[in-house]
Amino acid sequence: MHVRGLTKVGGLRDARGRMNEAGGDRIERSPQATQTGWDVVLIWFMRLTALLWLGKAVATWASILDVMPGARPFEVEPIGRQTVIVYFAVIDAMAAVGLWLTSAWGGVVWLLAATSALTLAVLTPHLLPMSAPYLGVQASIVALYFVLSFLAAREIR
Repeated sequence: MHVRGLTKVGGLRDARGRMNEAGGDRIERSPQATQTGWDVVLIWFMRLTALLWLGKAVATWASILDVMPGARPFEVEPIGRQTVIVYFAVIDAMAAVGLWLTSAWGGVVWLLAATSALTLAVLTPHLLPMSAPYLGVQASIVALYFVLSFLAAREIR
């Protein structure tokens, strides 16, 4: 059994003393470029949206736990509405975490949550009642995300 030694540049030496880049750490080999421009705007947008969606998730959980003042008790809601409430309690919280981490899966989960909310509100308003201004704001946030993602992707060379 041969032991490989680390070098200062992050690569590994094999048994014969040659450099082996396959085992090196990519982060050490290529430092990340500083971020400026639309990618920073997109990150801030994702973080602010994460805070909004976390607020939505907390409000939804408050309605499930019946601590929301003036709200109908969760138990008296029809089973279809209860299902929608629980779905959004879970997916909005997941989306908020993913957006805060600015990860690709976070954007995907958030888009799933936002578009499913818009779809349910338009097609089945009895399950997810939303006012028209709230629908417009949510659709605008989704559209702004696509625009910022496009601009940030174009900026990368």
